[in-house]
Amino acid sequence: MMNRLRSRRSFLHDLALGVAIAPWVTSGVRAVSPNGKLRHATFGTSGMAGSDIESLSSHKSIEIVAGCDVDERSSAGFRKKFPNAKVYADFRELLEKETDLDSVNVSTPDHMHAPIGLMALKRNLHVYGQKPLAHDLGEVRAMTLLAAEKKRVTQMGIQIHSSKEYRTAVKLIQGGVIGKVKEVHTWSSKKWGDNGEMPKGGDPIPAGFQWDLWLGVCADRPFIGKEWYHPGNWRKRLDFGTGTFGDMGCHIYDPVFAALALTAPLSVRSEGPAPNTHSWATDAVIHYVFPGTAFTEDKTVKVVWYDGDQRPPPEVQAMARKADAQAGDKADAMPGQGSIFLGTDGVMVLPHIAMPRLYGAAAGRPVEAVAGDNHYHQFVQTILGERENTDASFAYSGPLTEAVLLGGVATRFPKTVLEWDAAKLAFTNTPEANAFVRRDYRAGY
Repeated sequence: MMNRLRSRRSFLHDLALGVAIAPWVTSGVRAVSPNGKLRHATFGTSGMAGSDIESLSSHKSIEIVAGCDVDERSSAGFRKKFPNAKVYADFRELLEKETDLDSVNVSTPDHMHAPIGLMALKRNLHVYGQKPLAHDLGEVRAMTLLAAEKKRVTQMGIQIHSSKEYRTAVKLIQGGVIGKVKEVHTWSSKKWGDNGEMPKGGDPIPAGFQWDLWLGVCADRPFIGKEWYHPGNWRKRLDFGTGTFGDMGCHIYDPVFAALALTAPLSVRSEGPAPNTHSWATDAVIHYVFPGTAFTEDKTVKVVWYDGDQRPPPEVQAMARKADAQAGDKADAMPGQGSIFLGTDGVMVLPHIAMPRLYGAAAGRPVEAVAGDNHYHQFVQTILGERENTDASFAYSGPLTEAVLLGGVATRFPKTVLEWDAAKLAFTNTPEANAFVRRDYRAGY
């Protein structure tokens, strides 16, 4: 295990700085199995993992040979559908014993994305990783660098990135249909947060559920029933999830990031509430300042995120309502999730998930849809050498995820501009914020 060799903090630090990691890297690329199938394992077997497995296994060249789940109840459907697949509870055991794998998908709660993904990459495996790429900024950087070092095929689970809706939006912005972009407002109505009291004590651990393995890299604590942690509300908790922004930000920020060809932000500021000791807050308002690009009006561009009950200012919402009305919808309709691009020559509204709509000087211009693609099959096709790369490899989705996770750190320091140095992976004006760039793992991981 990694902890026998060096501390996790040291490992991630070295990766972030591009230090050679030869003693922990195996070499050589395995050949595809004799039957022409990619031997694939899944981490997670139900929920989002079940959806990922369904989509990946729909490709004729994928063979599901193993799965990992800490809850026997969750894996019952997987066992029935893939009776020949070996099922494990401990991801480390799967990766140690399944020596002929080609690829994996990591579709677990956020806090285990990096521990599993890094170990799989060290094994020279191709990795399909769910969003967000990892729980912490340092983990994201480590995964991005290791994937590049190992030259593995990767894809993050932002499947709408490959859809006609998002592809069309990117083409419209880069084609100048609304001119140069002045600012962007993005939002989600989801509420992955909790300002209530944490229940005291603990509950009995359900039969067949391995709580210690579910905790993984996080500190030991009593199990609290499904309304608090497993199977779904972990997204609200600081140690395990990344709140609304970490969940939906990777989707909704994606077309903004792609269309404007954004790089790392210069600063981030939260105007919303701070998390408490155990859970993320809702109703976030997070202001980003990015370096300008060929597609923006100025040398910097502002992108603002809102979630829960928060929305863009009334004058910006009015533009969205008018755009919806022109599209034939109700005049007071406001997408529950989406983005508004304000340009020098018009406005584009991009609901999540629907075709973009044009308003202002751009209204009435034809919107020719760009064909969508199968995000999951891209992963398989790239491994097989049938295409050059995936659309959301870690080289793209790593920087995207870093930008998103900066918003989570900013909520811990309300009404404070946090200046960010991406090269150093550090905040330059608020050193106390650097405590949230990476965290230590508990013994055994």
